[in-house]
Amino acid sequence: MKIKNYRWIIVSLLFTGTVINYLDRQVIGLLKPTLEAEFSWSESDFGSLMSAFSFAYAIGLLISGKFIDKVGTKIGYSVAVVVWSVAGMLHAAARSVTGFGIARAALGIGEAGNFPAAVKAVSEWFPRKERALATGIFNSGTAVGSVVALILVPLIMQSYGWQGVFVITGALGFIWLAFWLFFYEIPSRQKRLTKDELLYIEGDKEDESGTQIQAKSSASWVKLFSLRQTWAVITGKLLIDPIFWFFGIWLPSYFSAAFNLNLKVISWELMTIYAATTVGSIAGGYFSSVLIKNGWPTLKARKGVLLIVAILELIIMIAIARFVTDKWVAVGLIAVAVAVHQAWATNVFTMASDMFPKEVVSSVVGIAGMSGAVGGILFPLLVGKILDIYKAGGNLTGGYNVIFTICGITYLVAWTIIHLLTRRAPKIEKLAT
Repeated sequence: MKIKNYRWIIVSLLFTGTVINYLDRQVIGLLKPTLEAEFSWSESDFGSLMSAFSFAYAIGLLISGKFIDKVGTKIGYSVAVVVWSVAGMLHAAARSVTGFGIARAALGIGEAGNFPAAVKAVSEWFPRKERALATGIFNSGTAVGSVVALILVPLIMQSYGWQGVFVITGALGFIWLAFWLFFYEIPSRQKRLTKDELLYIEGDKEDESGTQIQAKSSASWVKLFSLRQTWAVITGKLLIDPIFWFFGIWLPSYFSAAFNLNLKVISWELMTIYAATTVGSIAGGYFSSVLIKNGWPTLKARKGVLLIVAILELIIMIAIARFVTDKWVAVGLIAVAVAVHQAWATNVFTMASDMFPKEVVSSVVGIAGMSGAVGGILFPLLVGKILDIYKAGGNLTGGYNVIFTICGITYLVAWTIIHLLTRRAPKIEKLAT
């Protein structure tokens, strides 16, 4: 049976996969107080666990991008889901920092496949003018996954303990996999797709200057690393991804330390914050798409949104660090900060599909995501050290304020570098292997 607008079914699959990806990732942050009490972890121990995940995530991204470009989106995404789901369940067997570190590393390897596969699927299924919106929709799954974690983790823990949380949330990936295998195929092979929609999807294979974009099936990493466009996407991930991971993993602990938030029950404060990121992800993609429809050049529209994000983040982070003493004021400001961050993430991802032929999009996203994970290796170690120092001095909240200030400045630095790298970058018309 032919289905109209089948491409939006694909987005719903990508969205749900991303929800599960971030649900599995967020579990340990919500269980942090419980695990710290049971295993006597320090802040630095927890930071080391996050770095183990980031290190494996970096390796996984570098491998997965190339792997998905080679075997295709359907198989590549399937392999990633199996690996991260099994790894999530294996956390239940860990009994030491080393054991959790091994499980986190395995989770990082598997979860690395999510975004290269999803961005490649968008490039396969959507015309250029809809890609930012489609990316924003599936990327909003990061927020929904965090919200779902806030609901499920306390409920499961009350009945099955922390081990049950890891087992049940990890198993959700296998349910999703059945739907993915049934519904996904590239447009040219998808029998449920109407002829009109296929023509619409394939109707803008020319770039903005009217030049046909051509590429062989893959390009060498050496070639990709030689391009300023690649380094622009790398910058957007290297400097900024660790900030979002900090929000995702340490935010529950921040509210617990600063406002005595009880993480063993459903937290409406954290749900409010993570729900806001859904709005930011979709709105960020929609806004740049509107600018393009109103005549802005594609890259200028993406960078315009990134600049607005950078300025807003600087203002918000400084306000949190210097002036916030009320819990709900902190909730409001951080909700805006993480929502605005998602607008950044959506446009950085979409820049990759804008500047590169779809045959190498997963490789570029994988390289950039690996770079973000490298930043994620170092930043948790810094966070752990800062928090341990301030904790020893009896002012743990002050340590968080220092980190918020660092985060705010970083966005503007990242935008400046991206702008300089892409200001005179030529359009990519052909890539050699």
